[in-house]
Amino acid sequence: MILGHKKQWDILRKLAKAKKLPHALLFSGPEKLGKKKVAFRFVSLLFHKDIEKIAHPDFVFIEPNQREIQISQIRELAKELSLKNFSAPLKAAVLDRAHLMNEQAQNCLLKTLEEPKTEAVIILVSEHPKLLLPTIVSRCQTIRFYPLGEKEIENYLISKGASPDKAKEISRISLGQPGFALDLFFGRSGVNSHRKAVSDLIEIFRKPLAFRFQYIKKLPEEPLPVLKIWLRYLRSLLILQLNNKASEEIKGFGPEGVKEILETLQKTIFFLETKNVNKKLALENLMLSFDKF
Repeated sequence: MILGHKKQWDILRKLAKAKKLPHALLFSGPEKLGKKKVAFRFVSLLFHKDIEKIAHPDFVFIEPNQREIQISQIRELAKELSLKNFSAPLKAAVLDRAHLMNEQAQNCLLKTLEEPKTEAVIILVSEHPKLLLPTIVSRCQTIRFYPLGEKEIENYLISKGASPDKAKEISRISLGQPGFALDLFFGRSGVNSHRKAVSDLIEIFRKPLAFRFQYIKKLPEEPLPVLKIWLRYLRSLLILQLNNKASEEIKGFGPEGVKEILETLQKTIFFLETKNVNKKLALENLMLSFDKF
C-alpha cells in the first residue's frame, strides 16, 4: 500500500498503461515522503513482480556509498542496462539520493541518458534536484512529491493500531512526512527521543554560548537525526506563530528569529549530508547562530 501521492501514482499508472515510458524519471521532494517506495512499486508494476521481495536480474538499485554515488557504480549501471533484459519487459534502475552522485558519476550518467542502448527506465530519487546537472534534469520527466495532510497520516496510523492520541501526536510531529511518522510509530525513531531532542533545543536557546559548545560534545557521532528533529520542531513552531497559536514553551521566540535559525539549520544539515565539511566547525557555527533569538 502506498500512503498518499494518489496524483503521482495515477500519472505513473497512465505512463505504464500507454507503454510510452520516458527513458528517465526524476522523483523530487523532501525526504521521508515515500518517493523511493513509489519508485519500487512502479518498477514492480512494470515487471508484474514485487521487486521488494525478490532479487530481479533486470533491476538495479543504487544508493550512496560513504555519502556519495561513485562513477564505478554508474559505470556498472551502464553495463547492466546495455544487456538484453532477462525476463522483464524492460530494464529498470532506481538511484536513491541521486543528488549525491559526484561530478564524474553525473557525467557518466548523462552519457547513458544521451545514448540509451536498450529499452530501460531510470528513476532518480532526490530531495535536492538542484544539485543534479541541468542537462540530466532536462532529460528526465519530473514528478514532484509533497507532504501529506496530518489527518491522512493520523488515520493511517490508527489503522495500524495506534491510539487516537498517539496518532495525532505523531502526525503533528511528522509534518506530512509518512516515512518519519512510521519511524516514530514502529520505534525506529522513538517519540521519547523526539521529545528529548526538542527539550534539549529549548534549553540550548536559554543557555550561554559556552553551554552550547559543551552540548556539541554530547551529541552522537552522527548528529543528523537530532538536527532533523530540531528542523521539524522549528518548522512547526513557525507555523504556530504565523497562525497566532504559539504555546508558552516557545514564548519569546519571534517568527523572524525562527526563520533565520531555520535557514542556518537547513544549511548545516545540507552541508553535513552532501559535503565533506568539518563537522565540529559546522555545529559550532550553528550554535553561534542561536544568538539571533
